[in-house]
Amino acid sequence: MKRFILSTASVLILSTFAIPINSVAIAHTAPDSFAELAERLSPAVVNISTAQTIEIDEALPTFPKGSPLERFNDFFGGGSGNGGSVSKSLGSGFVIDKDGHIVTNNHVIEDADLIEVTFPNGSTYEATLLGRDPSTDIALLKIEGKDDFPFVTFAGPDDGRVGEWVMAIGNPFGYNGSVSQGIISARNRNIGNGSYDDFIQTDVAINKGNSGGPLFDMSGNVLGVNTAIISPTGGSVGISFSVPADLAKSVVEQLQTYGETRRGRLGVSVNPVTEDLAISLKLKSTDGAIVTRVEKDSPAAKAGLKRNDVITKVGGVRLENDRRLYRLIADAEIGKPLEIVYTRKRKQKTTEAVIERLKEKVTKSEEDKRAEEIANADRVAMGVSVEALTKEVRKKYRISDTIKGVRVVNVSVRSDAAGKLVRGDIIEEIAFEPVENPESFEAAINVAKKAGESVTVLVNQRGNYKFYTITP
Repeated sequence: MKRFILSTASVLILSTFAIPINSVAIAHTAPDSFAELAERLSPAVVNISTAQTIEIDEALPTFPKGSPLERFNDFFGGGSGNGGSVSKSLGSGFVIDKDGHIVTNNHVIEDADLIEVTFPNGSTYEATLLGRDPSTDIALLKIEGKDDFPFVTFAGPDDGRVGEWVMAIGNPFGYNGSVSQGIISARNRNIGNGSYDDFIQTDVAINKGNSGGPLFDMSGNVLGVNTAIISPTGGSVGISFSVPADLAKSVVEQLQTYGETRRGRLGVSVNPVTEDLAISLKLKSTDGAIVTRVEKDSPAAKAGLKRNDVITKVGGVRLENDRRLYRLIADAEIGKPLEIVYTRKRKQKTTEAVIERLKEKVTKSEEDKRAEEIANADRVAMGVSVEALTKEVRKKYRISDTIKGVRVVNVSVRSDAAGKLVRGDIIEEIAFEPVENPESFEAAINVAKKAGESVTVLVNQRGNYKFYTITP
């Protein structure tokens, strides 16, 4: 069996009623119809469309208009007018408050240059990405509107038993507002995505385009975020997985507060307690997690935990399995002591560990990426957008290391620079002073703009140097 992570997301939102859409409870018995529930909840489920600009090597050919090969211009990116092509995708999401916060999957919006949200009534909004968490595949968006938005709320951590009815609303294969139903097949599934795998498995029909959409219980609460399927064909075969509400809610709260996740760290590696291990250690059950490694100077080491200890409770919560430990530690309050109950040589012991913040690999790489982006961030001044001559940019566009300045990315048609500067030009000087990076470009332009004066720029147009005067 091959597992496919759904790569599209559809989000449908907005109605004129700014009330919690799940305000009317519905019994958990087998319903005669899902119609009332679907009608009530659909306004808060949205279609999410994204667009990503793919840079194209400007050396690629552009076939002339009327040529039999003209149709290949779109494939190669030629003739697009901006030196690139646009990749689009669709997916799903749902509104969680009247202010327009929207939950979807990370893989739906990852690397998107533009994110648009469309409600069932056709209202469309451009969304801002507030934060994302690749580890759980959750992302948080925000839209702005004059009126309050319809919304749904998350279910509780203990809601949703195996065998209960559930319903999904989303955008499978681009069919907006599609409703499907089924039951919960299993809980706490590990599908090999990472340390925080704790999926709800259902037999609800979930397909490409359902990604990021909600899985509802019969009270209209969001039980999970539809994320993945297992399928040999790429279509639904009745095995789908959703991020549970309590995990999604915890991640969303952190993204809303910090713009990133802030997980706790204990500093241990653990394995499940198998039946053979339980017999060998003379344990009464297979609950808990056996410690296989304790990191030096970690909270676990300072708390006295050792290899072969079996952790059975964390913060008063019993561990049914080893994966539960990672969830509980991740959600623990950083810098605060956390009670840990464990068994060592058949004796139960209790200790406290002061939880540290986990330095996640993803977070670190994103921090590095953000630092680089800040240093070389695209700047826009007087309608001219430029980028830094980084190693990647130089390699991509074959720009010599001896050339200094910034590369023109886009020129607004309303700018005085339109018709003078074009995409790919290198601005080497402004007001006869060298341009070192996008920040200095913006500063020099803004000085002239504030003074209401024209500014002279020296432009390298593929080896030909020209002076242009640009007026604010």
